[in-house]
Amino acid sequence: MELTLPPKVTPRAFQRLAEINASSKEVKALRVAVEGGGCSGFQYEITLDAPAKDDLILEENGQKVVVDAISLPFLSNAVIDFTEELIGARFIIENPNATSSCGCGTSFSM
Repeated sequence: MELTLPPKVTPRAFQRLAEINASSKEVKALRVAVEGGGCSGFQYEITLDAPAKDDLILEENGQKVVVDAISLPFLSNAVIDFTEELIGARFIIENPNATSSCGCGTSFSM
């Protein structure tokens, strides 16, 4: 049985979350989930949300990134980052478990 390692969150992703929360009335966690669908079989769902009881909570400087128990095995040893490119700024996931992904960056297969 393979060991499920929690995803890692880069300092840049925590910094961007802090910037988002600084301009908001209510501090939220960044929820990273995996759902069925998308053009490659699975897709990432990244939202602002409150932590739930069964979530894994990754925290730095008061900022929280949460992953639900069902999504956790799909994100084992993944890296959650934030990037600013010509096409726009967004949270991205580098997932070593994905065997392929599509150009949108939010859909993958295993």
